Amino acid sequence: MNPDQAALIAELEEDRPPHAGPVSQLSAAIVTTLIGVAGLAGSLRLGLGELTAPGPGLWPFVISVVITSLSVVLAFVGRQAKDTEKFSRASVQTAVAIATLVLLALALPVIGFEIPSLALTFVWLRFLGKESWRSSIVISLGTVIAFYVLFVLLLQIPLPRLF
Repeated sequence: MNPDQAALIAELEEDRPPHAGPVSQLSAAIVTTLIGVAGLAGSLRLGLGELTAPGPGLWPFVISVVITSLSVVLAFVGRQAKDTEKFSRASVQTAVAIATLVLLALALPVIGFEIPSLALTFVWLRFLGKESWRSSIVISLGTVIAFYVLFVLLLQIPLPRLF
């Protein structure tokens, strides 16, 4: 490692939040395990179907198995990790992103995908990504229009929609 690389690494280390520690790691593992188990229960309620005729719960079930498995591994192995960070102001952005996804899921069946998707994309770009107002509006509209054309018009997926 040359001196410039060492200086860059030292500078990056100064900007990092403090190490989270084993309690934070275990807490994160427990929360994600609970999310995975809830996903397993929900996907079973939807029905798994069969391999030749998959039900609506099959892919959520597979994803939930992966989440639960990785969370259990994190509970045992992650407590020794040294590259984890404490929760900070930046962690609030993740919470806001999750909250907006939950709102999207709640609004989708009621008012369709267009308005909630537009709002989600705009909030993520403007407030979480700090993009300009113009680019946030243009990209949000373009994204929803592209999804509408792709999923509704071309693939004819029966999404809940306003139009």
